Amino acid sequence: MKIATYNVNGVNGRLNVLLRWLKEAKPDIVCLQELKSPNIKFPEKAIRDAGYTGIWHGQKSWNGVAILSRIGEPVEIRRALPGDPEDVHSRYIEAEIKGITVGCLYLPNGNPAPGPKFDYKLEWFKRLSVHSKKLLKLKGPVVLVGDYNVMPTELDVYKPERWLKDALFRPEVRTAFKKLVAHGWTDAIRTLYGDEIIYTFWDYFRNAYARNAGLRIDHFLLNPVLAKRLKSGGVDRHVRGWEKTSDHAPVWIEVK
Repeated sequence: MKIATYNVNGVNGRLNVLLRWLKEAKPDIVCLQELKSPNIKFPEKAIRDAGYTGIWHGQKSWNGVAILSRIGEPVEIRRALPGDPEDVHSRYIEAEIKGITVGCLYLPNGNPAPGPKFDYKLEWFKRLSVHSKKLLKLKGPVVLVGDYNVMPTELDVYKPERWLKDALFRPEVRTAFKKLVAHGWTDAIRTLYGDEIIYTFWDYFRNAYARNAGLRIDHFLLNPVLAKRLKSGGVDRHVRGWEKTSDHAPVWIEVK
């Protein structure tokens, strides 16, 4: 089974790129982030014509997450991260597909830091951590996947000294990610690639993609049940080089 994540940076504006990649890569389950579309404008027909059913949690102009599947209808569990009923950002959706619990997330960016946006990011991280402990109590396979907006270590960022004050790399955020993983999750891509440099995001500016000046901010966290089934994984880096593409590349894993 192939599970993928892709921050599309606008599902309608990048629809041709998304459909081209789906046809090429043929993932079984796909988590999307940054739909930047209200629910009513999600391109459901185009997605179905590509062979996928899905659920989505959209928001006009910002945020938005979706879970797509070509192996069975996603059964929605929740469409908001618990812990703050006043949080209206569309950043989390959870479903069960063929016995696998899939949590798709788009963690806040948090810049500028320090400030209210950074505080919101840390609070969101706390809520994710609390919910993740409940997910770890499930007996079946679970994956928490998406754009975490965190580079966990210096290995995950080009020229880390330039990012020390950024909300994606500040010590508080890296510590929060480390504590989250320590509950019992496996960072799938880092597990597979050890000390290799592997990025999932390249900015549009300063010729970052051509220079491979990237970041690893899209992550798969697997519970112990699913971690034992991990076979392979990677980044479809070439998709970042397509015309009118997202600044993220699709990331995927294969599990037994």
